[in-house]
Amino acid sequence: MSCPLSSILGKDCGITQRLDCIQRQLHPTAVWEQITTMPPWKVAVVVIVLIAKLPVFLAWLKNWTTSRTAVKFNWPEASPEWKGKVIQNPDLFAHERDASLLPAGADTKAQYLTCYDPSTGSHIETIRLENEAEILARLQKAWAAQPSLAASSFAQRRRFLTSLKAWILAHMSDIVAVAVRDTGKTRVDAVFGEILTTLAKIDWLISDGEAALAPSKRKRTLLLAHKNSEVVYEPLGLVAALVSWNYSFHNALGPILAAIFSGNAIVVKGSEQVAWSSRWFIGAVRACLSATGFDPELVQLAICLPGLAEKCITTNPDVRHITFIGSEPVGKLVAKAAAQNLTPTCIELGVSISSGLADDQVPRSRQQEFIDLLLPRVRALRLGKDVGSLISHAPIARLEKLIAEAVKQGATLHCGGERAVLPDRPEGAYFTPTLISDVRMDMALATEELFAPVMTVVPYDSVEEAVAWLKKQRFGLGAGVYGGKRADFGVFYLNQSMPFGGVKASGHSRFAGPEGLRSLCNPKALIQDTVFKVRTSIPPALDYPIKNEDKAWGFLHGLVGLGFGGIGGKVKGIFELVRNG
Repeated sequence: MSCPLSSILGKDCGITQRLDCIQRQLHPTAVWEQITTMPPWKVAVVVIVLIAKLPVFLAWLKNWTTSRTAVKFNWPEASPEWKGKVIQNPDLFAHERDASLLPAGADTKAQYLTCYDPSTGSHIETIRLENEAEILARLQKAWAAQPSLAASSFAQRRRFLTSLKAWILAHMSDIVAVAVRDTGKTRVDAVFGEILTTLAKIDWLISDGEAALAPSKRKRTLLLAHKNSEVVYEPLGLVAALVSWNYSFHNALGPILAAIFSGNAIVVKGSEQVAWSSRWFIGAVRACLSATGFDPELVQLAICLPGLAEKCITTNPDVRHITFIGSEPVGKLVAKAAAQNLTPTCIELGVSISSGLADDQVPRSRQQEFIDLLLPRVRALRLGKDVGSLISHAPIARLEKLIAEAVKQGATLHCGGERAVLPDRPEGAYFTPTLISDVRMDMALATEELFAPVMTVVPYDSVEEAVAWLKKQRFGLGAGVYGGKRADFGVFYLNQSMPFGGVKASGHSRFAGPEGLRSLCNPKALIQDTVFKVRTSIPPALDYPIKNEDKAWGFLHGLVGLGFGGIGGKVKGIFELVRNG
């Protein structure tokens, strides 16, 4: 069964033969043969080492098994046969015009939200808004649950992530159905923006999250050579996330996953536009927490209007970090509210994505070629199949105005530019796929966030000119460059090891990656005695009250020389320390 080492390392031995030799060497019979032929003293050494390492191995095995064991949990499925009453002129407060939309036994003193499918106008559910006392109670429950999470191991947190991942994979169709129903997006869009990105986040946390939060050793200095310096990352306690409607699953779960893994409780305030789906998604997270041994109160969902969120969450001193995803005007209000308690924030705001040779900017000499290529494809897009609806009818008038103004200023409208009414879903909030060229960067159409199927083409005469335009833009969140020989492209969210965030009017700070995870922690600097447990006592020359100012000065002069001088300064510093110490 044995295979000589020379045959493994020999130049004349192919890779297949080498692998075969290694496999034979690792065969249990070969291993036992090696052990039985070893001298007794070597056997004794191996046994002692194995016994010494056994507790470490068993601990590792337990953590490895725990973190990779998916726990099943139950959560109601999304009914594929769902149909709701079509609301005339649907909006969030349609129940105030049509009392039949209210639930049976509705509280006449409470406020409600009408949840509906914006692609059809079909009623989903009318949900009661929470009051101030209820939201504050949620924050208190989260605070009370957080210490147990902070005391848990990373293996236990990975088990939660592994279990949630297994649920997502098993119930992807339900998650997509809920997201599509509440936002009007297509199934394809939901898989790209909700499923793939969330799974990428989970996988990164499982594989690299612990390393990102592990104590970080720092370089020792000469004056503290006998001490160990490191930074540890401690959870902040309670964090908050106020997230937008465009990706109701991913935008809510992203902050939740990061908060739980870093040891924080979290309260999520989702957009009113997706209150129904947010409740379903976060309910599943809470069920997973409970199934994996955590307190479900760690994650709270506040269903309220922005005014109450400011009063109870963004100005609350118990909230130690705020993540906000949304519009620039609301982002400024969140930052202002957080400033009352100097609460750190991660704010991701609007964007006008710029892409050279793609959907934003094109060399003027090739603009017509680009239009000829794209126009048939844009005209062929099918509403409700290739392109989803808007989140509501509210943006339509603004979009039509922006496009009309651009045309008056010299832009060329090739198709679209107006509301679309589908015969089989007349209450759907659709906008015709739009292609508009000859757009200039001083037009509002090029500088405002659209959130609509509108492709603007800005021709340029030189790369330098295009770059100069982009640098002047108010937004700064994402960009891409496409060319015949090179395409700098990637679905960015699929690499969750990278930090994500904006600059200028697109916000500040980062989430995702080690940077985002650590932003939910307090980085604590620790300096501890290590070498022979040497402790630093106060030098007599510097012990207050100072007895001899000259000796104190001489000692400090020598200390500076030893720590920061050249070779000569260090030698001189040692003599001064000895003479004055």
